[in-house]
Amino acid sequence: MAKMKAAIFAEPGRIVLDDKPIPEVGPLDALLRITTTTICGTDVHILKGEYPVARGLTIGHEPVGIIERLGRAVEGFHEGQRVIAGAITPSGYSAACLCGCASQDGAGTKHGFKAAGGWKFGNTIDGCQAEYLLVPDAMANLAPVPDALTDEEVLMCPDIMSTGFSGAESGEIRIGDAVVVFAQGPIGLCATAGAKLRGATMIIAVDSVPARLAAARSLGASHTVDFNAVDPVAEIMRLTDGRGVDVAIEALGTQATFEAALRVLRPGGTLSSLGVYSTDLSIPLGPFAAGLADLKIVTTLCPGGKERMRRLMSVIASGRIDLKPLVTHRFKLDQIEAAYELFGHQRDGVLKIAITP
Repeated sequence: MAKMKAAIFAEPGRIVLDDKPIPEVGPLDALLRITTTTICGTDVHILKGEYPVARGLTIGHEPVGIIERLGRAVEGFHEGQRVIAGAITPSGYSAACLCGCASQDGAGTKHGFKAAGGWKFGNTIDGCQAEYLLVPDAMANLAPVPDALTDEEVLMCPDIMSTGFSGAESGEIRIGDAVVVFAQGPIGLCATAGAKLRGATMIIAVDSVPARLAAARSLGASHTVDFNAVDPVAEIMRLTDGRGVDVAIEALGTQATFEAALRVLRPGGTLSSLGVYSTDLSIPLGPFAAGLADLKIVTTLCPGGKERMRRLMSVIASGRIDLKPLVTHRFKLDQIEAAYELFGHQRDGVLKIAITP
């Protein structure tokens, strides 16, 4: 049986490069030869054992590649075609999909609801930090890459861009809104860009890393707040003349940032949560106003599917946003363990790493 190289979860604290069989292609599947992928913050949660997956699973959920083989029932695509697939791969026909929540595809079980059902790559099936990737329900999930766009230009679409934009969309940002985005990692930076595209006129980016705050300004932030230099809650209330923000986007996944986002909302404001939390959250009574302040707390799992990918690539192609600067480092797949060490420890100004087999 033909083999491929793949980054495999061995145990908490250890992801290793090893050989695995190249997947067999079913009738509705597509086999991609990966040309570029990357490491996500969620992969680091997996590495640390904070998010459980099966040992031996191939990690990664942000693929750019070329169709190597197609299942016999797949129509509308051809072998040799350059494509991406979203991190979320809905079937299109599940109860969740038909209810309009495709990201939760497959989440319903006989034991009750299990969140994140649509996230399969590197979670419940083998992912894309490998030479090849099997894409299920290919007709619902493959999106052709325009010839004019490079791999690195579309690398953020499968997850980071889709997730960050969805934080702005779920927050229902309106023209003229004041918005704050807590944490300017890759997802937070895309949320900042999404807030601008949605029409926010005051966009406050919170972080402590000067390079990330500078990147936030380039993507649309009108104000930046260094939380090491000032109390971010007090500074945000000062900037909004005590009114608070219409929408606060939490893009880190900690109690401190979640609580700060709640504290800066105006009455009736929305907290749009994108963080992956590894411990229980508590809601402080005062900022929550005992449940009487008409506040909204919404969560979002990265939207997937081919139409979402087409729309995101259209934004890139239009020139309205340039995410190429988010790729700060490049590694070969053979160097994946070193790439995890760099990304996991956030050294050398890393934002995103392009990994090529």
